[in-house]
Amino acid sequence: MKKLLFLPFFLALLSPTFAQQTTQTGKTPLKIIVFGAHPDDCDLGAGGIASIYSEMGHKVKFVSLTNGDAGHQDIGGGELAKRRLAETKEVAKRLGIEYDVLDNHDGELFPTLENRLAVIRKIREWNADMVIAPRTNDYHPDHRNTGVVVQDAAYLVIVPNVLSSVPPLTKNPVFLYFRDRFQRPNPFRPDIAIDITANLAKKVHGLDAHVSQFYEWLPWTNQDLANVPKDVVERKKWLTSSIERRSSVTPEIKVTLEKWYGKEKAETVKFVEVFEICEYGKQPTPEDIKRLFPMLP
Repeated sequence: MKKLLFLPFFLALLSPTFAQQTTQTGKTPLKIIVFGAHPDDCDLGAGGIASIYSEMGHKVKFVSLTNGDAGHQDIGGGELAKRRLAETKEVAKRLGIEYDVLDNHDGELFPTLENRLAVIRKIREWNADMVIAPRTNDYHPDHRNTGVVVQDAAYLVIVPNVLSSVPPLTKNPVFLYFRDRFQRPNPFRPDIAIDITANLAKKVHGLDAHVSQFYEWLPWTNQDLANVPKDVVERKKWLTSSIERRSSVTPEIKVTLEKWYGKEKAETVKFVEVFEICEYGKQPTPEDIKRLFPMLP
């Protein structure tokens, strides 16, 4: 009879709910939220670290501020938005994360009060430790405006009288920017570089779910559609080559890798995701960064 008393507790340890409350180290899971303009932007900038966090027992949410209903050469509107939403759900399964899509039109995103409050709500409800978004200098207005909206939320997430229907955060998260190639008015600064070499295949597996984008729309915009393999295995290899190039280590990034990993380990890193620390929000110490990026040595 005494043995049976322990059975409910033992089963609770095995339940998904219990698993969601602990990590590999037994500590409270980190809560990471990533904002992008379109359904696939978060995946490109942070799909690698998202898969690592998930494997370690931490929690990641991707949020697309538009429904992506303009990003295709043959279909659009509600039909495309529905397809892209289904793609994000598949990504969430593959990476072990959550994925939200807001119902703003693709190509029509503005830094309105409504969008700012929506972002504040998402950050608060997720109780985020860290927020990642694009910078405000980018070729696409939706990308730029996503950066503006998230920046505008950076302080207000702790202000009780702003969006008073949702309790404010008791601490300000660290805000980071994705890696990008743009030089004006100021180039991207690689403050934090994370080795995703072992998880590159998983990142590509997530991106592969965005069929409408990586095998149809983006190749069409680059006049490269004819070179996309028809075979699903071959086209994934083709996509892998593209993501490897985007994730490469530059001399500047190598300096950052050496800072966080040491010279010996930095020499072995092939592929990275890189982030710039935003001047808004909490300004992290090196100890904060190692806590927020527990995959660092």
